[in-house]
Amino acid sequence: MKNAVNDGVWSGSWVAERLGVELVGDDGLPALLGLALRRNPKRAHLLVSNVLGKHVPQSPSVVYDHGFRLGREVAALLGAEEGTAVVLGYAETATGLGHCVADGLGGAPYLHSTRRPVAGVAPAGGFEESHSHATSHLLLPEDPALLAGDGPLVLVDDEFSTGNTVLNTIRDLHERHPRRRYVVVALVDMRSPEDCARLDRFAAETGARVDLVAAASGTVRLPADVLEKGQELVARCESAGHGPDGPARAHPAQPHDTPPRPPHGARRLDLHWPAGLPDGGRHGFTPAHRARLEAALPAMAGRIRDALPDGARRVLVLGFEELMYAPLRLARELERLTPAEVRFSTTTRSPVLAVDDPGYAIRTRLVFPAHDDPADGPGERYAYNVAGGGFDTVVAVVDSAADTPALHAPDGLLARLAAHTPHVLLAVVPSYVPHAPERPAMLPEPLRGPAFSSYAPEEVGWLLQDLSAVTLEAPTEEREEAIQSGGAHYAESLPVEYQPSEQYQELFHAALDASAARIARAVGVVTETVIAERSPRPVLVSLARAGTPVGILMRRWAGFRHGLDLPHYAVSIVRGRGIDANALRWLAAHHDPRDVVFVDGWTGKGAISRELAQAVEEFEAKEGVSGFDPEIAVLADPGSCVRTYGTREDFLIPSACLNSTVSGLISRTVLRADLVGPHDFHGAKFYRELADADVSVAFLDAVSARFPEVADTVEEAVKELLAADRTPTWAGWRAVERISEEYGIHDVNLVKPGVGETTRVLLRRVPWKILARAGAGADLDHVRLLAQQRGVPVEEVGELPYTCVGLIHPRYTKGATGADGKAVNL
Repeated sequence: MKNAVNDGVWSGSWVAERLGVELVGDDGLPALLGLALRRNPKRAHLLVSNVLGKHVPQSPSVVYDHGFRLGREVAALLGAEEGTAVVLGYAETATGLGHCVADGLGGAPYLHSTRRPVAGVAPAGGFEESHSHATSHLLLPEDPALLAGDGPLVLVDDEFSTGNTVLNTIRDLHERHPRRRYVVVALVDMRSPEDCARLDRFAAETGARVDLVAAASGTVRLPADVLEKGQELVARCESAGHGPDGPARAHPAQPHDTPPRPPHGARRLDLHWPAGLPDGGRHGFTPAHRARLEAALPAMAGRIRDALPDGARRVLVLGFEELMYAPLRLARELERLTPAEVRFSTTTRSPVLAVDDPGYAIRTRLVFPAHDDPADGPGERYAYNVAGGGFDTVVAVVDSAADTPALHAPDGLLARLAAHTPHVLLAVVPSYVPHAPERPAMLPEPLRGPAFSSYAPEEVGWLLQDLSAVTLEAPTEEREEAIQSGGAHYAESLPVEYQPSEQYQELFHAALDASAARIARAVGVVTETVIAERSPRPVLVSLARAGTPVGILMRRWAGFRHGLDLPHYAVSIVRGRGIDANALRWLAAHHDPRDVVFVDGWTGKGAISRELAQAVEEFEAKEGVSGFDPEIAVLADPGSCVRTYGTREDFLIPSACLNSTVSGLISRTVLRADLVGPHDFHGAKFYRELADADVSVAFLDAVSARFPEVADTVEEAVKELLAADRTPTWAGWRAVERISEEYGIHDVNLVKPGVGETTRVLLRRVPWKILARAGAGADLDHVRLLAQQRGVPVEEVGELPYTCVGLIHPRYTKGATGADGKAVNL
């Protein structure tokens, strides 16, 4: 097998010729791998990756792209299970590779094993790597629940040689938290048939599915005496003068080299690393962390670029042992910002013989003492292929735990680098240490039906806590008076669930029959708009509870039209108090915030749109999380408050006709200090006792059944919509202000525009009067019936931008529906 990967010679030929080692397999293997020797009683040869960024300096884009592409392959393999996957990388070699695979999976949570114990962090597991020079791996997630889920676990290593390490890992974790599926990922799969069979047997014994994804596969054929011959060859080479700083034949000096400088010549560079952002995956790295890093990378790489010497032509960004991903991302960003040739590699614990020969993978090595006070005591560390590499600048990136006197000592890493390059920069990333006792408790997994709600479990996950056992209801007038007298918040109690009369239920079913196709078309339009403009695989997050049926319908449309199985959650938002911050934390920990699309049923005057925008801004400022787009996607936008909608017509959406019995039997959300602690989700009740009156699934099925007949019209409507000017005009807000003044209310919060909001006023508020647009037809039949039952006058109005508007009685409810949610006497 020939491949010009090192001065026209395969970088494994030197070892292959002397030990009789053969590399057999895919044609691309020699481009990915070279061979070297090491002093190791268990394995003499070492497979040296050309694309890992560990021993061989490589373009950071090449390194990142190899891992990212493997992640995309895993995503395609997992399909609908992608959103529940967790990625585990192996220290030290694959910590960066595993992180890149997690990125390719769309931002899956990531953890890598470590050989560095951290005080105060209890191991959540551990295993042995039998062939390694340093065998013990620890798993130290800040959140132990990271490894406790039942979604696929993706295990990433640079090479899959025997499978022993993977088997040890799965065995340890499977005993603690059994899973149905594991995926093993490696740059190269070099197992023998016997190794493959052992993994198959293991999968059969555990009952778990184990898949493998690799960029290339093959095997290393070893003669029977290869270990003895290898050890003898290593000893012979070392005695021949291949010393610790490389072979006896050093590379000639480059024209731009300058004399070696003392270690204090290394210039310190402040990256302005974001406060509290983990430096890697040692304790877990969530999609929210990834979003923060992505946002900060351009500025940090810009500081490195500005610190480079004038005329820099060849720059090495050198990471530190397990700290691979952060330096890699900095190097990749720097590569985009500077005309200089940028390369990336890292230091390592692994002792490898250096031989200055084009057919050998490790041409030079630098040796220096460990500088991070390792738990296993002092020892040598190494940087390969740096000396003689022609680098005019080396940017050494270490974590703060490694920024010790040993790093700056006369025989330390910085001094070794200064002997071979004229410019050395030092960038220190703060070592992230979890402060578990001071951090919020782990949030629970979403509630799902049938235990909570009448929806199927895959339709929606509720980021709420179940308060079904708590009595929260009171008659509407009593509730409003109690709020008024005590200055309480409307979200601290619930109205008694309205039970519709037989006549009203007949109206609901008639309205559903008449409008199902119209709703289906709007569902299709808003879903296609979201997929086209927001994310190809959005995470739907409904505002409970009116948004929940719409979110489910959007999820169903995505499955019907695109075969997508989108994640869908419901969260609480409370006027005057914002969105549930703990729900946002959960979402950021499990998904990329940039994929999150908030969903609601309809807009009235746009108060919730403004509430959400303010709440997200405050959350991101406080938590340091970025990426959430506060714009709501709605089925109907009669108030012209958003850009993403299915229609701007104000028509009857039958799910507005009822309360819990069309919303999965779930109450409106509750936020009360004695029930909802600072680290709890907001609450809600599941009205199981109303099951006989439940039409939640019937509503969804009736609309979904119309998807095929509206598909063509949806396609045309979306084309027109995407080309149109959809800038919100806030016409509804201006209309509400006018009505508030004309009717002497002087409070826009008591004016509820649109069919949906008017229905809510009649069902759970104290209504004063209803304004109906003259000539409004069947869309208002249910409104007229409810108004008649409650003794509320309906006044026809000639010019009204909405089909109808509900006015709340000021005697009870100014505070209950006001901007701060509290009641105040008039």
